[in-house]
Amino acid sequence: MQQEERLRTWIEQGNVTISQLFFQRYKSLGMKDVDAMLIMQMISFQSAGIMFPIPAAFAERMHLTEKEVTDILQYLMQRGYLSIDQSEDEKGVLHEKFSLLPLWSRMMEQIAMEQGQAEEQNSCNEEGEIFTLFEQEFGRLLSPMECETISMWLDQDDHGVEIIRAALKEAVLAQKLSLRYVDRILFEWKKKNVKTLADIERNVKPFRASIGRPMPKREATSGKIHFYNWLEERE
Repeated sequence: MQQEERLRTWIEQGNVTISQLFFQRYKSLGMKDVDAMLIMQMISFQSAGIMFPIPAAFAERMHLTEKEVTDILQYLMQRGYLSIDQSEDEKGVLHEKFSLLPLWSRMMEQIAMEQGQAEEQNSCNEEGEIFTLFEQEFGRLLSPMECETISMWLDQDDHGVEIIRAALKEAVLAQKLSLRYVDRILFEWKKKNVKTLADIERNVKPFRASIGRPMPKREATSGKIHFYNWLEERE
């Protein structure tokens, strides 16, 4: 029976729920272990309905003096991790409470920034790989002018890596290993507002079947080089 009473007492005290993100990230936000423990105590107080615990209440639970608690609370507010919200009840009585919303917001901002940096790094890696892919398909090193052309597709024309990779694939299928041919494909796709791989598939599918057919001979015109435009509409 004594053990059951202890268990009942344990359950009746309730639990405090704290996000795993807090334990994973409070150090990277410049918080010390004692700062984190004070925040956990604050969450515990608020879970019990004590929304604005005084320094003495923290000191009673922790190995800290009231002044040390006050210093930590001021530090957290100065760093923008903690705020004090005020509200009035129906009788006009002013109530104050600690809010940890600034801390949670900072954590979300940190995560978003890290994700943005990761995406930027992935984009840089993909852009670097596209040059290697062209060299593999062409079977040779790219010239400085060709590298500049690909850079212009990425930076000025705002073509995505996937779109450029798809254009190269179509050029390989057409056996037209020329940067000018790839450029023409990209130009045609942009003119047709092709922006995704799904758009590309819808546009190229009708023409792939005709790639292997012999093309009618054309008379050469002096001073001009004609490239077969496989995207050209046919009757």
